[in-house]
Amino acid sequence: MKDRTRFKRYDGGDPLAPPVDLAEALDAIGEDVMAGYSPERAMREFLRRGGRDQSGLDDLARQVAERRRDLLQRHHLDGTLEEVRELLDHALLEERKQLARDAMMDDGDRALREMQLESLPPNTAAAVSELSSYDWQSRGAREDYEKIKDLLGRELLDQRFAGMKQALENATDEDRAAVDEMLQDLNGLLEKHRLGEDTQADFDEFMAKHGDFFPENPQNIDELLDSLAQRSAAAQRMLNSMSPEQRQELMELSAQAFGSPQLMDSLNRLDANLQALRPGEDWGGSESFGGQEGLGLGDGTGVLQDLADLDTLGEQLAQSYGGARMDDVDLDKLARQLGDEAAVDARALQRLEQALRDSGYMKRGTDGQYRLSPKAMRQLGRALLRDVAERLSGRQGNRELQRAGAAGDLSGATRQWTFGDTEPWHVSRTMLNGVLRRAGDPTGPRLSIDDVEVQETEARTQAAVALLVDTSFSMAMDGRWVPMKRTALALHTLIRSRFRGDDLQLIGFGRHAEVMEIEQLTGLDARWDKGTNLHHALLLANRHFRKHPSAQPVLLIVTDGEPTSHLEPDGEVYFSYPPHPLTVAYAVRELDTAGRLGAQTTFFRLGDDPGLGRFIDQMARRVDGRVVAPELDDLGAAVVGSYLGSRRPNAGHGGYGDWFGGRGFWVGD
Repeated sequence: MKDRTRFKRYDGGDPLAPPVDLAEALDAIGEDVMAGYSPERAMREFLRRGGRDQSGLDDLARQVAERRRDLLQRHHLDGTLEEVRELLDHALLEERKQLARDAMMDDGDRALREMQLESLPPNTAAAVSELSSYDWQSRGAREDYEKIKDLLGRELLDQRFAGMKQALENATDEDRAAVDEMLQDLNGLLEKHRLGEDTQADFDEFMAKHGDFFPENPQNIDELLDSLAQRSAAAQRMLNSMSPEQRQELMELSAQAFGSPQLMDSLNRLDANLQALRPGEDWGGSESFGGQEGLGLGDGTGVLQDLADLDTLGEQLAQSYGGARMDDVDLDKLARQLGDEAAVDARALQRLEQALRDSGYMKRGTDGQYRLSPKAMRQLGRALLRDVAERLSGRQGNRELQRAGAAGDLSGATRQWTFGDTEPWHVSRTMLNGVLRRAGDPTGPRLSIDDVEVQETEARTQAAVALLVDTSFSMAMDGRWVPMKRTALALHTLIRSRFRGDDLQLIGFGRHAEVMEIEQLTGLDARWDKGTNLHHALLLANRHFRKHPSAQPVLLIVTDGEPTSHLEPDGEVYFSYPPHPLTVAYAVRELDTAGRLGAQTTFFRLGDDPGLGRFIDQMARRVDGRVVAPELDDLGAAVVGSYLGSRRPNAGHGGYGDWFGGRGFWVGD
């Protein structure tokens, strides 16, 4: 049996490329999640946009659309008909010249021939058909007429079998007989397959005999059917794209292919078999061509196949169907249509998507939906904290984030060093890690940052921190939703990674208040219920402070509105706008309670409403607190800076005042 081992071009991109860097993707996904997107949609949006140095799906889809538009605007479908007309005109011209030169010919015979040529119908197909029995006097004219029949046969075959037009140029009668035998055997195999009576041995026998006609080298009848049906369907779509006059003329000319209707009969039989076996192909579509470059039947069919490939790629790149994955994108088709660079870009996006799913950053919940994992939240929080650190750095001549030490005695346990750790190194463990690593890689450095381990300390609560964030509809309406979430995540990351002895509670308050985990808060959709229940939020904060009687209470309140709702004694929520005096009284009562518990209080006022400014100033004075009015971009730095200031042994109310003022903040006492 003929060896049908197949090879294909390597399409994996640069084999020495570094691993996928997820930092940029995770930052962008985190931003979208905090803006209300699901993690799955946020990942899709990043893949669609791409990164700083990475083309996205939108760019690839744009290239696909541009190529499709170029094919339609560059070509028209009259190529074969135009070539036939040129050959016919040349044949008639040569025949008339020969008749004029032939002095030996009887005048009556010459006149009869000239009259026959002059009376040919204007329709090309009809003229070709009428000349089928004409006795040509010019050898050149006869050759041109034979070229018409040969061209039609090769074009019709090229429609179904790519490359046939070139392969059968100057074909002999034996070559045409081989084609006819192949078509007969192919139709027999397909009809046997339709009845379910074929075997792999039948296919192998067919390929052993006719394999040279199929350079794509199919391995079974299904692969053969797929390639044949796709091209045959494209040929049908090309026919559908022609005008009725073009179709009629082509059908009439087809009977002259190779000088016999037998070829067209075999091809019609083949088309019928393929439509029955592959009804899912697009057999009824059409396209509108409007260019200047004529296409022959074979080339036109190839263009229709290209258009079908581009349509498929457009759908794959849109990723708009259920269960869409980057692995759905056919890289071979993409390389054929747009070039290798586009395929490399798509493969990079595939690797990025797979890395996001496999890295542990995306976790599927019990409901089947993806969520950001704790690992992703830590990574995102560290990125936000770095941004905060850059804003704080150098503003006071020191960096509080880096000077913060661990509280408590050494526990005897160690862990790998992470950015910002100030615990002492465990020297012996660090050196041992370096030795073990070099045992596997003697060329590596003697000591790497990954080798470093630090000594853990026993946790001892130093501060009970309550971050109260306004989740009322005005926060979302005025673009404060994402900065609020970024602030909460940055503070959460700081405390969990640098001040593990402190206990942070996140409290969101809208129409009512609730304690939230960081994952819940960052994934919280914008709420459009009216109400700012500061009373309920302070009640929960005071409950948190009472659970830690030996800790320093730190109360941080981010809001853009006066309290407009409170809890009634029966637990129901009361709402009133403008604020009801009772609502204000309830909020003031709980704030006073926080003051008696010793809470260091800071209000972060968002917005420029004068009434809100006066109200918050009065609230802050009652508990000897502070008021900060940051710009949205500086909210995270303001909250983190206030928290760090509250942890200083002799922190005064103006500890960060100069810095805030230098940043353009308004600070009141």
